[in-house]
Amino acid sequence: MIDFGRSRALRTARFMGWLGALFLLLPSFVIIPISFTTHHYLSLPDEGLSLQHYRNLFSNPLWLGAIGQSLLIAILSSLLAVVTGTMGAIGLWRLASRFSDALRNVMLLPLIVPPIISALAFYKAWVKLGLLDSYAGIVIAHAILAVPYVVITVTTSLSNFDPKLEQAARNLGASAWTAMRLIIVPVIKPGILSGAVLAFLASWDEIVVTLFISSQRIMTLPKAIWNGIRDNIDPTVAAVGSLVILITLVATCWRVARQSRAASRGQ
Repeated sequence: MIDFGRSRALRTARFMGWLGALFLLLPSFVIIPISFTTHHYLSLPDEGLSLQHYRNLFSNPLWLGAIGQSLLIAILSSLLAVVTGTMGAIGLWRLASRFSDALRNVMLLPLIVPPIISALAFYKAWVKLGLLDSYAGIVIAHAILAVPYVVITVTTSLSNFDPKLEQAARNLGASAWTAMRLIIVPVIKPGILSGAVLAFLASWDEIVVTLFISSQRIMTLPKAIWNGIRDNIDPTVAAVGSLVILITLVATCWRVARQSRAASRGQ
């Protein structure tokens, strides 16, 4: 009787979880039928279906260049954020004092400060440093915004790390760098990878700061989408959104399937 009640509670919890996920995701799926419209403005298809906006996406140098620039900037900024955030999280973990807690809170400020405030701050600073409308300026800005995600995930992984492992390595003659490279990093690898994914997504989706510190030289995908909506409401925006949703769903399903296989092997 207890097992039956427990299984029913699990089924109810699972159903509520899927219901909540559908509530959050269904509004995004509306963009998929819009991408097949025959009109040259955002609307649901009412005169048949057309792939013209997908053809425009893959034949227009503006959209292809925006996708390429977004990928390049997201990869570089996420790498910079992972290195900086991981080293910072490990350093603060080693200190383990009130000062380290305060410094960790400071590193999380980009998550707390409104994006418009961050954009104004970056604009003022980048003007003085000569980084406006440059790839270096965009990459550094995106990395700074993404560092908190890495700090959070790596700090969470470090909370489950046994310091005695590092002490044993040091007693056996390993240097601090060797112990970190061979002992600490492999153990906290899941946190680092999670931080890398979040940092990449933070850069890929960023728009407010990019609008402030870039002009015509740099055109990221969110900026191209913004221009497409602001200027002429180009339905190609819907095609871009549909492909992003599809790629996200495939990546999520692959990740879930991989985790399920790993869990089954562990059992």
